[in-house]
Order: sequence, then C-alpha cells, then structure tokens
Amino acid sequence: KLEYSGWACKFSFAFLSPRNPEQKIIKRVIALEGDIIKTIGYKKKYVKVPHGHIWVEGDHHGHSFDSNAFGPVSLGLLHARATHILWPPQRWQKLQPMLPPERKPLQREQE
Repeated sequence: KLEYSGWACKFSFAFLSPRNPEQKIIKRVIALEGDIIKTIGYKKKYVKVPHGHIWVEGDHHGHSFDSNAFGPVSLGLLHARATHILWPPQRWQKLQPMLPPERKPLQREQE
C-alpha cells in the first residue's frame, strides 16, 4: 500500500497503460486508495479511489490521457518512479515533486 506521507501524491510514476499493456505512460499521482477526488471530465464527478488503486493525472489537464479518461489505476500496473525528462533533449529536466492545490483529494480515508 502506498502511504500518503507527502511523497506519493507529488511524484510522477511510470505504469502500464490500462488500455494498452504494451504502452508505458508517465503521470503524476493525485490520490491514493480511499481518497475522494473531484474529477475533470470523468464519467462521475467524484470518485472514491478503490483499494489497490491510485488516481493519476497529466500536468496538462484536458490534453492528457489519464485517470479522467480511464479511471483509477491498479497498483499492479505501477512500474517505476519517474525522476527526469530525457527526451526530447530540449526538455531535459528533473521532475519536481508537486501537487497542484486544486487537485488535492477532497477527503482522505483515515487509517
């Protein structure tokens, strides 16, 4: 289980696409299991992230293939934490941990 200790919901992770397991995608973790998130264009306005899942979003809302398109992502698809952008070369940079304030979960499940 990913713990919300401030790190998990700030970093970007690589995972297998829920729609195409041959494709790896990188998105920022926005919410963890048990969290309630207000979605951006998903079929439901609010979602409680199910056990064993995370909610991921790209940094360019409305132009990103993320949980707003395919829903919560199984932790079993998680592959690695993304730390840098390497391609194309003009975009080389270290990925900074951040969670936009407007994308924080509305409610966090208490342990």
